[in-house]
Amino acid sequence: MDDVVPIVAIFVGLPWLILHYITKWKTSATLTNGDEALLDELYQLARRLDERMDTVERLVASDNPDFKPARIMHDRETDNQKLRELDRMFAEQGRTSK
Repeated sequence: MDDVVPIVAIFVGLPWLILHYITKWKTSATLTNGDEALLDELYQLARRLDERMDTVERLVASDNPDFKPARIMHDRETDNQKLRELDRMFAEQGRTSK
């Protein structure tokens, strides 16, 4: 009887333990629907804030011709590339971004 317990622990308990944690690891690595909704909301917020900053910079620049914005210039191709990729990813998922 004393020899059976270690054998059962090695051949039953250890694989069960390993498979249990592999399953937990795989399920926790995915985004939930709540996570996706939060990311979508944050993305929309970031786009609105970016548009507001562009508006503020245009207003300040119209009042002061010497104003040079410290942040990224509006509608620069390299700056908009990441936003276009995000828009493309949302379109593939069937979502629309505004």
